[in-house]
Amino acid sequence: MNRLMPLAKMAYDNHRLDSALMQKMESLVRRLPGLFPEEPPALLHGDLWSGNFLVSHSGRACIFDPAVYYGHREMDMAMTRLFGGFDTRFYYTYQAIHPLEQGWQERLPLCQLYPLLVHLNLFGAVTIRM
Repeated sequence: MNRLMPLAKMAYDNHRLDSALMQKMESLVRRLPGLFPEEPPALLHGDLWSGNFLVSHSGRACIFDPAVYYGHREMDMAMTRLFGGFDTRFYYTYQAIHPLEQGWQERLPLCQLYPLLVHLNLFGAVTIRM
């Protein structure tokens, strides 16, 4: 809520978000607290997309360029699905070690709103469907 609305207002003020989408954002933000399962905050990478991941010469997975914060784990999962995504083995392994609550895949678009609004404000057109 506190992160989404300032970005939405910035996009609206810069004519990158129309009034109909702004009203939908306001409505969605009011409902957000009841849409996610409760779990303790986790330490997140914060910018876990395919461009911040590689496999070293020795075969070890490496992540870099973090924007670390504490939040809901589904936020990092949502970032992994933007801009190219990760191999399906990543998601199966994650679920085997520390499963997410049922319905997490349906909530991913909600978690992707923040990075998409950042991109909208920095670079212009992105596709946001609500």
